[in-house]
Amino acid sequence: MLVVMKLDAPRADVERVKEKIKKLGYTPHEIPGQERLAIGITGNREKLEPELFLNFPGVLDAIPVTKPFKLVSRDFKPDNSVITVNGEPVGDRELTIIAGPCSVEGRQQIMDIAFTLKEIGVKFLRGGAYKPRTSPYSFQGYKTEALVYLKEVRDVTGLRIVTEVKDTETLPMVAECADVLQVGARNMQNYSLLEAVGAQRKPVLLKRGMAATIEEWLMAAEYILNGGNYNVILCERGIRTFEPSTRNTLDLNAVPIIKKLSHLPIIVDPSHGIGVWDGVVAMSLAAIAAGADGLIIEVHQDPAMALSDGYQSLKPSKFKLLLDKLEQLAPIMNRTFTRNTVNAEIVQ
Repeated sequence: MLVVMKLDAPRADVERVKEKIKKLGYTPHEIPGQERLAIGITGNREKLEPELFLNFPGVLDAIPVTKPFKLVSRDFKPDNSVITVNGEPVGDRELTIIAGPCSVEGRQQIMDIAFTLKEIGVKFLRGGAYKPRTSPYSFQGYKTEALVYLKEVRDVTGLRIVTEVKDTETLPMVAECADVLQVGARNMQNYSLLEAVGAQRKPVLLKRGMAATIEEWLMAAEYILNGGNYNVILCERGIRTFEPSTRNTLDLNAVPIIKKLSHLPIIVDPSHGIGVWDGVVAMSLAAIAAGADGLIIEVHQDPAMALSDGYQSLKPSKFKLLLDKLEQLAPIMNRTFTRNTVNAEIVQ
């Protein structure tokens, strides 16, 4: 249920409603919006009657919510959520571009690509320290050593760090150096991990599972919000289908559907979605045209020598050309794209 408060409701009225919800054995969630303050109710195992709240001072309406996902739903919050990462908004008119290598392969490698991407105009750096892989024999990342390098890169360049957390044990260490905690596709339904990042207050990038429906994906996000962390960014990265020509099938249908169902921002990962570097630009532009709030793209200085996902990584020069195209596309989609480039002409 959603209890909608009057615009001029005093704070005491809001607290009185929240106290009533708690006495009923449920959990209240304040959901501020542009035009109203609402209080979402979770934990109820049976239908709540609106009359329980309609007589409270300051209450405008009490609306039953029938969808299985509550807090992520537009029924709870009609206007878009904007997640702020160290002063940079995600989900606003400005397109968000996250770029970097699949894995941190050494101090010099990650430092070099970080400075190159900053020169191009990128504000978010991706790089994996822990790499959950399908095969136990594949490169698993440099782990704690890589976290040290990522922290140094953040301190030196000012770039916001996006890196994956693979389990609850390493979460505290990852959270120390990450500005955005990425929950990968393989962990989308790792409920212990979802609960743990829900207890954090750092932004979370939640990737769609390889065979997850949109509802299952939103229910995974619900775990995080239900834990008190409302800073969730969804990421479409392709799903497994019968088609073997590409690594995955990038489900761009999900973007407008998510926009209709949820207030959370959504970005797209075209690198994993198609899995071949020469298709990344086309799918990136298609994702923004579909309404995505941004992109996360793999960029590597020497993809042929990458320890993971080299075949789907762009070289910096190709990536810069993509950003040039995004600058042209952004205003058509009623978006802005600010690069703040510095010495971009030296990029190789």
